[in-house]
Amino acid sequence: MTSPITRTATHPVDEFLAPWRLLALGLQHVLVMYAGAIAVPLIIGGALKLPKDQVAMLINADLFACGGVTLIQAVGIWRFGIRLPVMMGVTFAAVGPMVAMAANPSIGLLGIYGAVIGSGVFAILAAPLVGRLLPLFPPVVTGSVIAIIGISLMRVGVTWAGGGVGNPRFGDPAFLGVAAFVLVVILGLMKHGRGFVRNVAVLLGLVAGMLLAMALGMVDFKGLADAPWLALVQPFQFGWPTFDPVAIVTMSLVMIVVMIESTGMFLAVGDMVGRPVTQEDLVRGLRTDGLGTLIGGVFNTFPYTSFSQNVGLVGVTGVRSRWVCVAGGLILLLLGLLPKLAHVVASVPAFVLGGAGLVMFGMVAATGVKILSQVDYVQRRENLIVVAVSVGVGLIPLVSEKFFSQMPAFLSPLLHSGILLGTLTAVALNWYFNGLASGERARHDVAAAAHGAEA
Repeated sequence: MTSPITRTATHPVDEFLAPWRLLALGLQHVLVMYAGAIAVPLIIGGALKLPKDQVAMLINADLFACGGVTLIQAVGIWRFGIRLPVMMGVTFAAVGPMVAMAANPSIGLLGIYGAVIGSGVFAILAAPLVGRLLPLFPPVVTGSVIAIIGISLMRVGVTWAGGGVGNPRFGDPAFLGVAAFVLVVILGLMKHGRGFVRNVAVLLGLVAGMLLAMALGMVDFKGLADAPWLALVQPFQFGWPTFDPVAIVTMSLVMIVVMIESTGMFLAVGDMVGRPVTQEDLVRGLRTDGLGTLIGGVFNTFPYTSFSQNVGLVGVTGVRSRWVCVAGGLILLLLGLLPKLAHVVASVPAFVLGGAGLVMFGMVAATGVKILSQVDYVQRRENLIVVAVSVGVGLIPLVSEKFFSQMPAFLSPLLHSGILLGTLTAVALNWYFNGLASGERARHDVAAAAHGAEA
């Protein structure tokens, strides 16, 4: 059965833009993901009570690995890389287990790296099996999952706008004012801007917000003078990893969660750019999650996944070229090698990012809603139940963090991921009400939904 989308000689995903456009659009992607990219090293470094220079080393290694894995995912090498506009970063799903490992003297940082390497190998081997699950994701499931992703991310955007996690002045009217200013600038450029200016509306909004925050004395460049200009990232810089079987199994379970979440992200990107994700594409993308995690363990960092913030940016800008993310990956590599430059980027306040986050994360949810508009609710009224219950279940961790507090600790990665809960619920209910479609039918449905979402 042929796809309803006609592919030209050069699909917009494969279009190579002018270098200066790639640089600006790539920088836009980096600014959007930067706060999330460095958050996990900061958390783990704090849990291990590492000195400041070693925490800086973790951040440099993370940025370097982010860039390298993004290049693999967007460009594609052999059987790795989904070849879509995807940015890669450290997953937050692994934070809880890694903090627990950090508190265990018999595991510690080197044990964490051993678990990361082991789980990366596991994910590479398991990717073909997870990729065969594509028939479980018809539009009613895909749309529900993407909507849940966008709604769940709104908490991140709102937290940024309020000043960021742990900020003692959280909710300060000055923070909210700057975030609102960024939002207004972005919306104004989206309405009145043309061509390239419209494409970089988020970047220009962030720059305007940064300048306003600097004028108000709300930007802290402390530590910039102490940051070195050049720092090479070396493998096993903290020592040779140790391999604890229980830690490896725990992290491998986390990687299953990561791969299921990544499936939703990849389908979302495919829908946004008009290139439906096939089973082969999905396997290559998931395999890169595993390879990135393996690389992370070798280069002193942590498990990797596709960053959902950047999925929203693709929807906002309408720029579908994967080479933009390649440019972003090169910028991340450079930031990993130039700590002083990385420090400047890290100085962008969270409330500046918040104004952009509201637009981008809302776009992810809106894409899910648009896909759901293609679903048949007349002949199959049960589809309303699939959407209603899966979205409701997916929002449980968002609206009540303590809802599952009495459940066994080993279930935490599952029960505290609204995206995973919503995905499993949508898959199960669709299977119960509608049955399991063939792989060919599933690919056709995904293509049809992408065509409708693009229209």
